[in-house]
Amino acid sequence: MPGVGKTTIAKAVFNQLCHGFEGSSFISNVKEKTVEQLQEQLLCDILKPNTWKIDHVSKGVNLMKDRFRHKRVLVVLDDVDQLKQLEALVRERNCFGPGSRIVITTRDEHLLTQIEVDGKYHVKELHQHESLQLFSLHAFKDTHPEEDYVELSNAIVDYAGASRWLL
Repeated sequence: MPGVGKTTIAKAVFNQLCHGFEGSSFISNVKEKTVEQLQEQLLCDILKPNTWKIDHVSKGVNLMKDRFRHKRVLVVLDDVDQLKQLEALVRERNCFGPGSRIVITTRDEHLLTQIEVDGKYHVKELHQHESLQLFSLHAFKDTHPEEDYVELSNAIVDYAGASRWLL
């Protein structure tokens, strides 16, 4: 479901955990990049000093398998929308060292049935009062709107409706 906070949650998890791994990569907007670009970014993020040029998916898979299989890494793939993206990046679990963690955000839960996953977390939509608190935190630096802005704040939250990302 769009706009419920999948990316925000994934970023928070990544920022909190990334320091406990030998390498880490947060790849946002996966659906907007070619598979080769995704592989290049993953290699560069985890193997810092090198620049990689991937001209074929199988080359990228082999490089990742060779370079990552003994590394404990954290990888977040945000907004995945095609199976080929997952196959090119996390096809085989043995490509990554023991203790590695892969987090995938997607609007298409069916994609997660095509690969081996340990668990799924369904992000629930915010209720009206939670949305008002979120809006107020950003607008007023408090969990409640200022008295003069209660009506306007409620109208904004109502207008945003299911698209809480607008807040």
